[in-house]
Amino acid sequence: MDKIILASASPRRKELLKQIGVTFEIVKAEGEEVITSSIPTEVVKELSIQKAREVAKRCEGTVIIGADTVVAAGGQILGKPKDPADAMRMLELLQGKEHQVITGVAVLLTESGKVISFVETTTVHVFPMTRTQMEQYIASGEPMDKAGAYGIQGRFAAYVSGIEGDYNNVVGLPVGRLYQEVLAAGVDLLA
Repeated sequence: MDKIILASASPRRKELLKQIGVTFEIVKAEGEEVITSSIPTEVVKELSIQKAREVAKRCEGTVIIGADTVVAAGGQILGKPKDPADAMRMLELLQGKEHQVITGVAVLLTESGKVISFVETTTVHVFPMTRTQMEQYIASGEPMDKAGAYGIQGRFAAYVSGIEGDYNNVVGLPVGRLYQEVLAAGVDLLA
């Protein structure tokens, strides 16, 4: 039996893995994030591998899953907002436009030494928002711990006009692709 470890404390990633029936433990990656690129797909790929490797050094798992998600709009990477003013800046960039949600996933199969690494991109279209709507959303507190200052699965759903790609990727983890990629490598996360 494989011991599966999620190298993330994200409640959304935890729920997505539970939703598809994976039995796992959580060991939060705590190392310093080292970014050597400004290209969003490269950044998430780098960070997901760093997180998985850092956790693999500290625990006994046979499958270590690392992930990192960014929101990219107008050539900028939007992380988690520092404060309400930063959340407003991000929402102003997103409202009335489309942007990409990019998740890098790295899976270390410690017994074989194999590393599975991929990037999933979903385009999100956002309705125009008034300043009052953005202020009310920020006042809810919901955007403060989320990349791009919003959660598609929460109140922000009222402002999403559509998506192209994997909805679960926008929530935080493309679990369908994760399962299929690991299965193709000979490991069934649901076994």
